[in-house]
Amino acid sequence: MHDSQPKNDLIAHTVSLKAASITLAMMRRVPAPFKSLADQAIRAASSVAANLSEGNGRFGRDRFNHWRIAYGSAKEVDTFLRLLSGAGVVDSSQAKKAADLFDEVRAMTWRLIHPSDA
Repeated sequence: MHDSQPKNDLIAHTVSLKAASITLAMMRRVPAPFKSLADQAIRAASSVAANLSEGNGRFGRDRFNHWRIAYGSAKEVDTFLRLLSGAGVVDSSQAKKAADLFDEVRAMTWRLIHPSDA
């Protein structure tokens, strides 16, 4: 991953990539009984970054739809991080770091979806 951000990239997307990278790295080590939760966390974390990126390349309602999906996926991955951390199968400090980054993404995404509220 590059430290420099393309001029047309969203800050929310850049932060989501950091959060997703932390999440994906943690999920590689999840034991078998929790693997289905880890798989869902991977899909949700990936969905956040993918939908922010795709929405940034779209216009109108289609753009907002992708950003709404990204917002929902960021909430979803937070739940999986809490579950896996609470079960003691992922590092709680790394889970908190990723959750905090996804929280930042949700705040930025909320402002993208609701520009008049910002």
